[in-house]
Amino acid sequence: RCSRDWSSDVCSSDLIKQVVEELRQELPRLKTFATLSPIPGFQNWLQSVLSDLGSLPEAVPWLHAAQQVDRPDWHRNKALAARIEPHMQSLCAYYLLHAKSALQPLDPVARFHLGNGARLARLNWLADLSRQGMKQSAGMMVNYEYRLDEVERNHELFANENRVVSSGRLETLSRECVLHPRRTRNREK
Repeated sequence: RCSRDWSSDVCSSDLIKQVVEELRQELPRLKTFATLSPIPGFQNWLQSVLSDLGSLPEAVPWLHAAQQVDRPDWHRNKALAARIEPHMQSLCAYYLLHAKSALQPLDPVARFHLGNGARLARLNWLADLSRQGMKQSAGMMVNYEYRLDEVERNHELFANENRVVSSGRLETLSRECVLHPRRTRNREK
């Protein structure tokens, strides 16, 4: 009866509620639940904004980072991975918070969790080194948190105002991205 497709929210809130209830029975003092989730649309989106990055002189570090993750086994070079991490994480945070289609997040997994009242909590660098994880998200994964006292409010903000509730850390990472509107306004002054 329930869809396994991330782009569908059929039964999704029932599934989340069922899992939370089972965990609460096993661990009654637990109040926050978190996922470690893929970011399947990130690399496709990144490829679509490369020309925007190329047109901004100050975007060279972000463009360089985006180009590096297309190389096979780039992540095995620890120095390179450390050098591009802040730029890739800021691009990914920007993607999760601001890349939209019809006012909804582009990322299907984000739509699923945010629509069910989660908040974006944390990016995890090189958390999925599988071939698919590297291809879809440069190995990054994201934590979505379900804080029981915030789930209903987060769901309403998302459903009624298209607001993405996020941790301060992800907001900061997003603002560090060269594509962020705040940085764009500063360029125009």
